[in-house]
Amino acid sequence: MSYSLLQGKNRVQMLLIALLALLAVRALPAPHGAETTSPDAATDAQVNEAYGRLPLAFEANTGQHAAAVDFLAHGSGYALWLTPTEAVFALRTPEGAADQQQTATDHVIRMQLLGGNPNAVATGDDALPGVVNYFTGNDPAQWRTDVATFAKARYAAVYPGIDLVYYGNKQRLEYDFVVAPGADPSIIALGFGGVEGLSLAENGDLLLNLAGRELRWDAPVLYQTVAGQRMPVAGSYRLVAAGDDGALPSVGFTVGDYDPTLPLVIDPVLAYSTFLGGDLNDYGMAIAVDAAGNAYVTGYAYSTTFPLLNAYQPAFGGSQDVFVTKLNPAGNGLVYSTFLGGSAFDVGRGIAVDSAGNAYITGSTSSTNFPITLGGAFDTIHNGNEDVFVTKLDPTGAALVYSTYLGGDGNEEGHDIALDALNRAYVTGWTESNNFPTAAPIFLAPYDATYGGNTDAFVARLNATGVSLSYSTFLGGISLDRAYGIAVLANEAYVTGYTASSLFPTTAGVWDTALSGGNDIFVTRFNNQGTGLVASTFVGGDDAEVGEDIAIGAAGHVFVTGWTSSTDYPFTVGAYDTVYGGGVDAVVTKLNPTLTALTYSTFIGGDGYDAGRGIALNAAGGALITGDTGSANFPTVNPVQAAFGGGTYDAFVARVVPAGTSLNFSTYHGGAGYDLGYAIAVDGVGLPYVTGVAATGFPTTVGAFDTTPNGMSDAYVTKYGP
Repeated sequence: MSYSLLQGKNRVQMLLIALLALLAVRALPAPHGAETTSPDAATDAQVNEAYGRLPLAFEANTGQHAAAVDFLAHGSGYALWLTPTEAVFALRTPEGAADQQQTATDHVIRMQLLGGNPNAVATGDDALPGVVNYFTGNDPAQWRTDVATFAKARYAAVYPGIDLVYYGNKQRLEYDFVVAPGADPSIIALGFGGVEGLSLAENGDLLLNLAGRELRWDAPVLYQTVAGQRMPVAGSYRLVAAGDDGALPSVGFTVGDYDPTLPLVIDPVLAYSTFLGGDLNDYGMAIAVDAAGNAYVTGYAYSTTFPLLNAYQPAFGGSQDVFVTKLNPAGNGLVYSTFLGGSAFDVGRGIAVDSAGNAYITGSTSSTNFPITLGGAFDTIHNGNEDVFVTKLDPTGAALVYSTYLGGDGNEEGHDIALDALNRAYVTGWTESNNFPTAAPIFLAPYDATYGGNTDAFVARLNATGVSLSYSTFLGGISLDRAYGIAVLANEAYVTGYTASSLFPTTAGVWDTALSGGNDIFVTRFNNQGTGLVASTFVGGDDAEVGEDIAIGAAGHVFVTGWTSSTDYPFTVGAYDTVYGGGVDAVVTKLNPTLTALTYSTFIGGDGYDAGRGIALNAAGGALITGDTGSANFPTVNPVQAAFGGGTYDAFVARVVPAGTSLNFSTYHGGAGYDLGYAIAVDGVGLPYVTGVAATGFPTTVGAFDTTPNGMSDAYVTKYGP
């Protein structure tokens, strides 16, 4: 029997995802007598990771199940059925949380639409390319073939004027109530069968008591779309019956003021936000996400008590160590977490992940005993005071695939890393070493083998095994040149940073060939062998700016974020913000693939200090930015946090629409302390994951891995819902 596998998390966040993930190792009885197995117990992290890889599909019922069911989805350890008046989740749960070997028992949770329309019409939306085939028994009349699957299951008029839409992505099953103009959302009532009781947490989350376990639905998000923008509406759960008096446990929704002439969406949203740190200071500097929604974070730790699991290096090496941590898709547990460092100072600044789950990390080390793979690495000897390192960590986090130094006899820092389709690692940063290693393919010369002076940027590509350089080149003039961000498209490296060199190399016909101020952003595109420039340009005004990060769209457009103190920073007519706010403003600039023109360029900021630090793109071409702001009037749109948290800085996350004409999301994220956003990554459905530095008061979510600040500053990982 072939079938599509459900994976997901209700947007009202049933911590059902955690429960399903843990319990999917034991199979449910499959429909129509299909054989099932009971795999050995796995660790929470392994199961969560496997669960996160399962694709989501709603399978139309064409006779393979009871007639009352419209859509179903099933996998190892659970099943889901949808009818006009309820969603039924069948779980196989261990009887004892402490004893994983105990016999499993089935458990069924029914989320019922009390007073709902039993004749609500079900339709499948957004047909998926896959189909389901059932070949059960030897009677072809009982077989079901080419059963359609859909990304969404819609029920029209479950209550008068109210539709219910189920949908999902690689981590969640979600649903929205869509309330038509004039309809009454107060009539929605959800009853829960199979639970022992309901309660409301102080933060508005809904808590379900299930056989000694607590399931959690996040507090709902309500909004209306006005002139293309999501406008938040106040709302919360309303407890109707707790279940302790014999009545069916049930809730409704309390809705604040809204425009009754426009549709209202009651949209319970999933996100997580967690601290990551020990009892001293720890900093999250870079983040990546794999196809399953696992978040990979690197940075540096001063804390010997930094949380570890399945660690390659369980012992703190010295003054300051790199850390590499992998969180599960739910954000409530570690898959692995390890130190990486020697006896001196070590900093992780860039991370990338390949399709197999290997993590590639770069940064800088002053440790002569930094962990290096002596049997196969480009350079096993520490060269100067501070060297770049490039390390490939295997999917378990418990072993190095390769690890190498990269540097000369001076100082250098590795700042970012990217991969091509062959899993060759491209690294950029800056160097003060005139003997920094340069290289090129055989019979060819690197683009620039001569150190320019002061500091030069560099770009290096290691082969897939890490034992040699495919190419390595300087990039700079005779003054200060530093690279901070790198991206790769079709084996070509795109680099950004800043330069104070009027002789920084540019190419003919690009946007700007002259240095405009004290230092300008540069954007440089190398050919695929590192032997020449395809295009290179300045971007800047008459004061100072820095390019912090770069991303490449599918069509080759180049997106850069950073900051400027130039009132005349180049903007484009019709861009979101064409007026310099004051202090320092964040900027987002999109150039065409040849770097000859700006597609759009905009300020983002208030009247204080605002800096863009990281950029990532969603599939539609929207640019997601993170950074930090000290502006109490930083622009917010559909925010998770509308007001400045206080203290020195808050992190921020903003999304620029593909045309660059507006923001469709922008939020503070911070408390009363010192909170910075350093890096951002986007998963396959466009949801952003952010890391940085957080202090006491930084907002976290209940049920996340760590909701308590540990030292003066912690790293953090935050995932935003749609």
